[in-house]
Order: sequence, then C-alpha cells, then structure tokens
Amino acid sequence: MTDLPALIRAARGKEPADLVFVGGRIFNVFTGELEECSLAVKNGLIAGLGRYQGLETVSVKGRILAPGFIEPHLHLESTRLHPAELARVIVPRGTTTLVADPHEIANVLGLKGIEYLIQATLGLPLDVFFMAPSCVPATPLETSGAELDARALAALVSQPRILGLAEMMNYPGVLEALPQVLDKIALFNHRPRDGHAPLLRGPDLCAYLAAGLSTDHECTTLEEAREKVARGMRVFLREGSTAKNLAALAPVVTGHNLRRIGLCSDDRHADDLLTEGHLDHLLRRAVGLGLSQVQALTMLTLNAAEAYGLEDRGALAPGRRADVVVLKDDGGLEVEQVYKDGRRVAAKGKCLAEIPPILLPDWASPMNPGPLDLSLLRLPAAGRRVRVIELVKDQLLTEAAVAEAPVRRGLLSADPEKDLVRLVVVERHHGTGRIGQGLVRGLGLKRGALASTVAHDSHNIIAAGVSEEELLLAVKTVVRMRGGLAVVVGEQVAAELPLPLAGLMSPAPAIEVAAAGRRLAEAARLTGCQVPDPFMILSFLALPVIPRLKLTDKGLVDVDRFEIVDLFLG
Repeated sequence: MTDLPALIRAARGKEPADLVFVGGRIFNVFTGELEECSLAVKNGLIAGLGRYQGLETVSVKGRILAPGFIEPHLHLESTRLHPAELARVIVPRGTTTLVADPHEIANVLGLKGIEYLIQATLGLPLDVFFMAPSCVPATPLETSGAELDARALAALVSQPRILGLAEMMNYPGVLEALPQVLDKIALFNHRPRDGHAPLLRGPDLCAYLAAGLSTDHECTTLEEAREKVARGMRVFLREGSTAKNLAALAPVVTGHNLRRIGLCSDDRHADDLLTEGHLDHLLRRAVGLGLSQVQALTMLTLNAAEAYGLEDRGALAPGRRADVVVLKDDGGLEVEQVYKDGRRVAAKGKCLAEIPPILLPDWASPMNPGPLDLSLLRLPAAGRRVRVIELVKDQLLTEAAVAEAPVRRGLLSADPEKDLVRLVVVERHHGTGRIGQGLVRGLGLKRGALASTVAHDSHNIIAAGVSEEELLLAVKTVVRMRGGLAVVVGEQVAAELPLPLAGLMSPAPAIEVAAAGRRLAEAARLTGCQVPDPFMILSFLALPVIPRLKLTDKGLVDVDRFEIVDLFLG
C-alpha cells in the first residue's frame, strides 16, 4: 500500500522526496512540451514537478526525462528468450511495461503455459501484463497442443495481470457470429479486446468492431489504417523482425488522430533486440520517417497506457509510477538511464537490477510427433498443376500462385531452378503422424532444408527443403532437441538452436541465443536461401489467419475461403 499522506506531504514540499531529478527537461505527454523543472519521487510514485528537495538528488542536465516506454503488443515467445533474460535486454532500452499475448505457449501447453509465464515474469525490473489468448487453436484448420474455449478462459478473467482478451484472429468466426467465438468476447466486456484483422475493410470491418474488438496491429496499407482509425480502432503501427509496416503507415498520423495510434513490435528476435533495440529502435525509426519526437514519444507511452487502462503510468505526472527514461538531449534519443518505480534499474546499456533465476520444469518440453520416415514425406503426383505459397517481401501476407507441378518418378519434388521447394508441417503434439504437404516460392533454396518448432500458431514442426532426405534429417534434429531450429545441408546438420521451453524459447543468455541465430542465418545461406530472416518467414507459413495461402498439418489452407483446398489442380 502506498503511504498516501507521505506522498501528499512530499508533493506539497512539506517533507523531502526520496529522489529528485534536477537540471533536465521533462517531456509532458499532455501538452507536447518540454518543461524545465525538477521531478520529485516518493515511495516509487511521482510526487510532483517544480522545485523540490530530496534525500537523493540526481543531476540530469542536458538530458530529457520521458515516461517509461510501454510495449502494447509483443509475443514473448517470438524473442526466443526466457522472460527473465528478455528483461535483462530490453529494460536498458527504456521498456518498463510490456503487454504480452501468450497464445504461442498456450497453443502448446494450454493454461499451464500461461501460468508458467505469469510466474516467470514476477520479480523482474519491468511490469509484464497479459491478454488472455482468444484463439487456441487459432482455427479448426490445424492441430494445436491445447484447446481453450470460453469456459477455460474464464479461469483467467480474475487474474490481476490479465488485462483483457488477446488478438481475435478468427475474424471469419466473428463475422459469422459463431457462438464459441462471441462467448470469448463477452467474457471481457468493458475491458480491452485486441483485434487482428488484416485487410478487413468496409461493412465487414464495421461488423468486427461492433462485436467489441478495439485494437489492430495488422494494417499493411495507409488506406486500411486510415479507415480503421476513422471507425474507432486504436491502431498500432508494427515494426518487428519480419513485418515492417512503419514506413508505409507513418503518414497516417495527424495532429487530430495521434492519440489513437501507437507503436508495437509484435514479434522481435534476440539478435535484433541486441543490435538495434526494442522500443527505443521504434522511437528512432518513427522519428527518422518524419514523425516528431513529441508524436513518437506520446505513441510509446500515454497512448499505449490508455489503450489498456493502465492509468498509473504513461506520463510523468503526480501520482503515477516513477517509471522514468533518461534520454540524451541531442536529437539521437539514446537511452542513458532507466528508473522503475523510482529505482535505477539500468544505465549505459546495462541492466543493474537483480534478475531471478530461470527454472525450467520437465513438462515444459513436450514433443510427440509420431513415426518419422521417408515414406511419409513422399507424395504421389495427383495433377499437372499445383497451388504454391508465394512470399511477399517484408510481409506476413502470402500470395496464392499456381505452377506446373514439379514431378520426379511420379512423386512431387522440389524445383530449385524455378524457386519451388517442398514445404511440410508435421503434427508434434498428439502423435497423430499427420503431415501437411505443399510448395513455397521465394525462399531461394538450392539445396538443404530448414526446420522449426516455431510455426504460428499451433507450433507444429514446419520444414522447407529440396530433398526428402534433407527434410527428414531437419525434422528429426528439432525432435531430438525437444524443440528448436535447424539447418541441414546434405547429410550434415549445419546449425541448430535448442528451444526447450515449449519448443519456442531458450533459457540460455541472450548473447548465446543471438549467436546461434546468426549461425543459423549463415548456414541458411549455404542452402542458397536469400531471405534475411528465413525462420521468421517459415514460422508464419503455417498461420491460417493471414491471407492468402498457408499450410498446416491438415493441409493447404485458402485463408480467403477459410477452408482446406487440394494441393493439385486438374
């Protein structure tokens, strides 16, 4: 409990504050101004702005004080880092609050996985809140490790760090008013409910919003973003490791609609976090694209706080948490120091706070793919033409193409000369032995194979490769590691990264995970792959809620029609 009388006395100057920042300029998110005054902290809260005396004085001359940065939408699992290690990396970058969507681990481990992350984020030098996963599984067109219906989600409603309902990816289910979908939305009435509706426009968008969804981070065009803001959505401009929409969407921000727009990462890998940064990178990127510092900082702080009802943060104002980022006042927006609840937790790029030890129980590494042999990967040709998943540069969207079927000895094969490689999804949760098969264009493989247990959202094993032998070795390698990523060239495993926490995350230090990621990227280039982050691209080729063509363990999915379609035509 806060000692409110002491806070009031400190705010009035009747007793010393615990900590006073002096000599800097304070960014006021309410007015967009930089105020030259002191900032007083008492019991972890901001007591006041003005002239104050404190038990401790910190000179921030030549610096800007900003509210702690708030990440409104991130999948912890996408970083490949345990939350404790993630905190060590992003707190020095200015992140003091994070709203996570744990539907990746939920699709593998169910409620047990969510509870694990809630416990694993206790005692960290940042606050981690969660949204209850709405789509476990995301659709009935895939096999997940768990299923969470409205009755299961009800167990999360009263959890204090569950803020609302996470991204409702099943927008066709919303539009069709499916009872099982609407029941989940109704659980979180009067609380934040995230949307996930790529390309949705017009009457269908109106219907989606009428159902109660309030945010979206999936805009890819300026017109789409403008329409969604105009219809009342809070729109987060995404800049992740793969989906980079900020350049296309930055012009949507105007003086009038600024307060309805935020910035988010969605998915960000360890190597990018270490080399480029987290929200500090988005801040610099937004300013570099023409947004003002005032606009970008407001989007990263107050806008994100208000989107999720976090009224105790997002501004340097009396009574709010003393989450303070100290920035160089030279236009570079470099984070120098970070304070969480009035306590210094990072300085000069280093985390100063104590991080709890990582505990990884045996049940957190499930792996049950069923039998694996070459015969299961051999697919007889059943037509002269095939549907092909075609990559779109820098986007999670794919196109649905048609090509002449590459056939060898009556079996479907890869055709590297035409940039066509085999794609398989192996069910890994229940031992069904089910394998979805397809072709993908755009990876550029000339030989070898890539395999991963990170395959949104059900996280079965996904692998792309040139030969059945290489595909099989890559799949068996990630099974041996009880989850992870692997590159195979010929008969050799060229690089691997174990991810034993649900096949999604590693307990290793970030620098080791990032180094393994670089080795994987180098090994992928040996296959001829030219995609900058092939594993991130691969992970979304199994997500049947983002248009247009995807592959799950149940087969090829036409996302626009929301149904399984034949691989072969005619």
